[in-house]
Amino acid sequence: MTHSRVVSQGTTATSHIRVLLVGPSLDIVGGQSVQLARLLDHFQHTYGVEVDFLPVNPRLPGPLRYLQRVKYVRTMATSVAYIAQLLCRVHRYDVVHAFSASYYSYLLAPLPALAVGKLFKKRTLLNYHSGEADDHLANWRSAVPTMRRIADSIVVPSEYLVTVFRRYGLTASAIFNFVDIDLLPYRERDSLQPLFFSNRNLESLYNVRCTLNAFAVIQKDLPDARLVVAGDGEERAALEAHARSLGLQNVTFVGRVLPELMGKFYDEADVYLNSSDIDNMPLSIIEAYAAGLPVASTDAGGIPYILRDEETGLMVPRGDAAGLAAAALRLLREPGLARRLSTQARAECLRLYVWPAVEPQWLALYSELVHGQAQAAV
Repeated sequence: MTHSRVVSQGTTATSHIRVLLVGPSLDIVGGQSVQLARLLDHFQHTYGVEVDFLPVNPRLPGPLRYLQRVKYVRTMATSVAYIAQLLCRVHRYDVVHAFSASYYSYLLAPLPALAVGKLFKKRTLLNYHSGEADDHLANWRSAVPTMRRIADSIVVPSEYLVTVFRRYGLTASAIFNFVDIDLLPYRERDSLQPLFFSNRNLESLYNVRCTLNAFAVIQKDLPDARLVVAGDGEERAALEAHARSLGLQNVTFVGRVLPELMGKFYDEADVYLNSSDIDNMPLSIIEAYAAGLPVASTDAGGIPYILRDEETGLMVPRGDAAGLAAAALRLLREPGLARRLSTQARAECLRLYVWPAVEPQWLALYSELVHGQAQAAV
């Protein structure tokens, strides 16, 4: 795609930094794919940069698509198609901006993109998003020197990961995740109803089981309480069975929700619950901030870097279902608490976690990579 902006009547200035965003498409719904899609969308309206997208999970054409339905064969076929696209396309760009998770996802997705970028003498940017970074770097020691050689810059979405990378001798800079305020209806919550919401992927590291255990405590006190669980994953069947074993009522598992539809669920809830054991900078928490939805969360990973207990939310130790339930009940019962926390959280969101806050940081970084110096956003 080509991007340009009309700078005066009859005059067009063509963008001069070409960036290839490499990462998961929204066929894989998660923090990385949502953030990448937002970057791609917003950069279409940004002067000074031209962006394009190459998915690490390309859809194979025609009959070859059936290969992606077969376990193991799917990985091989998708990887071959992905690397072939890298070899065909990377030469057109100035910067290869590769999104990264941890472990084997790091090997299969960003590493080939950065290697091909180096092959074509392009500037390379590793955008690492996983809350499992500490374990990844500790147990995959070869990853540290490889990152140092292959990435011209490492960017992470939180100061938490900056400190993690520093422990392994890697320099990373933080550019925060951001939310689309226009997609998240905001309302003040003066008098809360017992309407709870959770929207993490249903994987073990997010420990949604703890949320269910907390809700069991809440429902003993408030029998009419309701909980909506959005998201999907390997643990969905086990979690649904656990909800039944607890005898929970009014719990609805709605499955995968597209990002543009998520605002409805934030708007309908009055308390956001998060009980992850491993985490970085959950988009769901800053989306709750934007929607005015008060948050009760565990203190996993980078969460204390974005949630200040008693200021922008309530925080309890990891795995503490009783503590999470008590925090949620406080939000319902303590006069003015929910409104105070959610007002302060939204103000912080509007200051730090929106496009106008992060756009100049990305532009300055791209410019520094390509030209050797930062430039102010136009």
